This record gives sequence, C-alpha cells and structure tokens, in this order.
Amino acid sequence: MSGKNYLIFDFGASNGRAAVASFDGSRFDMKVTHRFENRPVLLGGTLYWDFLRLYSELKTGIQISAGKYSSIRSLGIDTWGADFGLLDSNGELISNPVNYRDGQSEVDAESLHNIISNRELFELTGAWCIPIFDLYKLYSLKKNNSTAINNADTYLTIGDLFNYYLTGKKANEFTRFTTSVLYNQKSKRMEESIFERLGLPEDIFPSFTYPGQKLGDLSDEVAKELEVDPITVVSPSMHDTASAVAGIPVRGRKKWAFMSLGTWACMGVENREVLISDEIYNKIFSNEAGVEDTNIFVKNINGLWTIQQCRQRWLKDSDISWDRIVELSKDSPPFSSFIDVDMPQFSQPQVDMPAVIRQYCEGTGQRKPDSIGEVARCVYESLALKIRYYFKLLEKFSGQSLEVMHLVGGGTNNRLLCQWIADSIGKLVVAGPTETTAIGNLMMQLKADGEIDKIEEGRQISFSSSDVFEYKPQDTARWDEAYA
Repeated sequence: MSGKNYLIFDFGASNGRAAVASFDGSRFDMKVTHRFENRPVLLGGTLYWDFLRLYSELKTGIQISAGKYSSIRSLGIDTWGADFGLLDSNGELISNPVNYRDGQSEVDAESLHNIISNRELFELTGAWCIPIFDLYKLYSLKKNNSTAINNADTYLTIGDLFNYYLTGKKANEFTRFTTSVLYNQKSKRMEESIFERLGLPEDIFPSFTYPGQKLGDLSDEVAKELEVDPITVVSPSMHDTASAVAGIPVRGRKKWAFMSLGTWACMGVENREVLISDEIYNKIFSNEAGVEDTNIFVKNINGLWTIQQCRQRWLKDSDISWDRIVELSKDSPPFSSFIDVDMPQFSQPQVDMPAVIRQYCEGTGQRKPDSIGEVARCVYESLALKIRYYFKLLEKFSGQSLEVMHLVGGGTNNRLLCQWIADSIGKLVVAGPTETTAIGNLMMQLKADGEIDKIEEGRQISFSSSDVFEYKPQDTARWDEAYA
C-alpha cells in the first residue's frame, strides 16, 4: 500500500515493538519493523527499568523503519500506565526509573494511607489507588530520603522521558498522567492537598501535552546520529489503555462497552463524567482520561493469566498449543465447576495452577476438574461469568443500557471464549482487531497531520482496515442458570 507513513512505538511491560502504518486516505496497512524485550534489572535490592537499553531499542527501531520506509511523517510512543524518571537541574537522568513491581512502595503504602486513606485518595483523584502507581513511588522515595527526589528538577513519565531525549522538550502527556494518582480528574487540576500532606515537591511537573498534539521534531543531534531526516514527534494517548480505546472500530450509535482481553481483562465505557461513589470504590472501578476530553470508566479483571499459568504447567509434560487447549475445553462437560478468577490464588504466580484449581473446587464441594480440557473449561467459563458480573455493574454505575461489547486484544484469537462471553452477557460481541493500542496511536498521529478531525473518523478507518468478527448470544438460558 502506498501513501503516508507513520511510525508507532508500543512499549509494554515485558516487550515492545516498532511498526509502520502506511495510510492511503481511507485505509492503513501496518507492518512490524522491530521487536525487543523489556527486562527489568534487580540491582542492590531495587527493581529498575533498563531505560538505557530501551532507549537504544527505540533508536534502533527508528533507524530500521526509516531504512525501509521513505518520508516518515511522524512517530508516536505509547507505554504502560505507571512509572517515571527524574531529571536534575542540568536535564540529566538521575537514576534508572524504578519498576512498578518493586516492593518498596507497597511496604511504604501503609504509612501513606495513615496520612491519606485509600478511600480519600480515590475521592480526590478518581484513579485506581494501588502501590504500583506514581504517587506511591514518589512518596516512597521521599520517605526513604532518596537522592533522586532530593535533587529532582523535572518529573517525566517513562514515555515522556523517551520524548525528551528525542526532542529536548519536557512535557507530560495528559492521559498517562491521570493514572499517576496525583491529578484531580473532577476538578481538572493537580491535587495540591496530596503534595502538601505528603511533603512532595510540587514544582517538578512540566506542562501537559494532549493526544494529537505535535511535540517537536527529532533533535539535530539524534537525527545526525541515526542518519535520518528530522521526524515530527506526536503525543498520542500515551497510556496504552487510552490508546487501545481510541483505536476500537466503533460504528453506528449503539451504546457500547469495551474490553481489552489479555493477561488482564480491562473492561469499561467511554463517557464524559468522572464517576466516584462508595460502591464504585468498593468494587474497584476507576477513571482515567481518554482522547478528546473523554473519560474512561474502567474495571481491571484477572484475565487470561490463570489459563496462561495452567499452560506453563502443562508444557512441562507436552508441547500443547493454545488451539489444542481450546479444542479440549470445547469437548469437556459444561458448567461442571467454577472459580473466582480474581481470588489471590488464581491471580498470583503458581508452580502448579491446575492443582490449585482442583484443590479449590474440591474444597468448595464442587466436581474436581481432572483433565486439561476440564480445567480449561472451568477457567474459561468462570472468566466469562465474572465478566458478566462486572458488565452488569458497569451498566449500573454508568447509567447505560449497553448493547455491544467491543472485544480487542490477544484474547480475540480464542473464538470459543469470544462466543462464551457473548452468551454470558447476552449481548452482541464484536471482536477484533488484536492490536488496537497501535491503531489508537496511529489515529492521533493522523489527527496531528490533519488527516482526520475527530476520533469517530479514525474509528471508521480502524473498521475499514481491520478483521472484525461478530458473535451473537446463543443458549443464554443455560448461562443464566449457571450465573445464578
């Protein structure tokens, strides 16, 4: 496909990739140009991101892509929803950013919550308030008298840190910053009371950029080093969830929900209001910014992690494929036993997850699943029913009677599970594409380049360029009975 070329970088917590999308005015074709691992490093008891290596992979991706595709119009970076770097007064990175899985912030969370309770933090910010996010890391650095925070002049999220070294511009992308637990999403301002009560510096935060905004060109130094022409750097929705929602191929005016189904199942709606209440807090829903002044009201569920852990155990005995697991699941008796996929034993690493599932089922007076197919069916059906539980709450909290579930992510490759989700919730499921995060990144680059004006146009382009499958609910009475 000939047309304009756009470079997309999608940094995940375990791997990343570069891709180039060629756009002809109505459709795009996307090709991956570079893949790389993202492996944190444990050093002196602290778990860090290997930022220097990741930046090197970023430059390699630019070089390879520019070598394969002429006249790249722009590039955009999206990342996971946590972590940051601190610069000193000379603009130098003080230390490698700490990984969100490092345990120190969880140790210090109790002290933080003695000053500001978790419930009050949710009231102030509307965000998911758990120790992996930026506020907790900043507080932990402060509490432990870290050299980094004591000498910090500028805070930049991980993605914005990449942008800074590409362009020399300091800014934080807005959608990503709303997951930091530092921003009052209802009042649309930094929440000063948090900084005052926790003794955190308020003057280290540069201005915001917004999805579809041009940040600047590659610096002369970077362009010369990589032997490429200056490329415009655009801020997409830097948070991968917001980017994924932006890329969903929505058509028509039906009321829709979304779910990005992978290791986590991230389900929600796009709306205009930040939703906060005691019940919303107790059910652990949260808010974060989306594109074009939208709010994303979202619930994170333990998704395919449990079955992934099962397969890790099964692989020790045989090289079993995902297709074979799904086939065995389909051939096993339905609705024989259930688990709550969000219980700790099913959401944490296990040496033998199938044994943990059998033990739970036996201990709760249910039929014990023995074979691979029976265990897999137990997990898949339980996940579909848990999705139904939160789907009903999503309708209640958002005040919407939802008509369609847009299902995206790697889980859409499991067509049996897609059908079971449709059966369970009793709604039409539209599945695909798998990579809406990269598509959402592209849509904001197209907006910055004047190719589209509104995200609705971008979603039509997403639909025209993607393989999408529809699943109509079937046999809903049996699923109603199982849910009851």
